[in-house]
Amino acid sequence: MQPTVEERLRSLGLELPSVTKPRGNFRPYVISSTMLYLSGKGAPLREDVGTVPKVGAEVSVEQGRIYAQEVGLYLLALIKEALGSFERVQRVVKVFGMVNADPNFTSHTEVINGCSDLLVAVLGERGEHARSAIGVGSLPKGFAVEIEAIVEFSPHRDD
Repeated sequence: MQPTVEERLRSLGLELPSVTKPRGNFRPYVISSTMLYLSGKGAPLREDVGTVPKVGAEVSVEQGRIYAQEVGLYLLALIKEALGSFERVQRVVKVFGMVNADPNFTSHTEVINGCSDLLVAVLGERGEHARSAIGVGSLPKGFAVEIEAIVEFSPHRDD
């Protein structure tokens, strides 16, 4: 028998974070037919909007990758809240990752791999997805990364 998503997370020493209310007039996810659209989530959460560190300058690729993994964990928590069970996930269809990067930075894919690698590690083939990873001049709240996703799911609850 295959391990559950929760068992895979535990074996990696990870746990799902609590889902919080969005800071604005939008929903954290929307369901349309058998598609789940997850709003962009950023990391790290910064209240101080003073000097904003850029990936490739003050933030290393490895730290950016860790931030992307944190966002991936949050996206998984949203999937579980929206669907009630990871068993309903048919496939992560698309991931779109944005990196608040120094203008000369070119390792965006390595940063967003933190999220992609996590999704595949815990969902297996269902976590394999199409993806875009881009650099941007700024992100809300000075986030280092922001990631959104689209997930296809089974309309039938098996739990």
